[in-house]
Amino acid sequence: MRSDMLNSILNDLNGTSADIEASGVISTDGLMMASQLPAGMDEDRVGAMSAAMLSLGDRTAQELARGELEQVLVKGNRGYVLMMHAGDEAVVTVLAKPTAKLGLIFLDVKRAAENIIKMI
Repeated sequence: MRSDMLNSILNDLNGTSADIEASGVISTDGLMMASQLPAGMDEDRVGAMSAAMLSLGDRTAQELARGELEQVLVKGNRGYVLMMHAGDEAVVTVLAKPTAKLGLIFLDVKRAAENIIKMI
């Protein structure tokens, strides 16, 4: 039931922009809670990488006195990976195209994270 509701939020998120290629909600320990990933993409790998990157981002922000972590952004030549906390227990991960308008995606992901926080 909760998984269906999380998938509904992700489906809405993916529908907000043609630049969003995939999304997932992952527990902070790396377990996939819900996902809208392309066929052939390994959920376990996405979950583990998201949790590891967010943990590293948290630590980096603390060690370098940057305050509380808001998001982690990775840019590759084939697109972006954006990770954002959804409360203390979950992470929202989004894969976006290299031409994505990041400002709009940040806003959409933040809204999705707020909805996820209400559910968890």
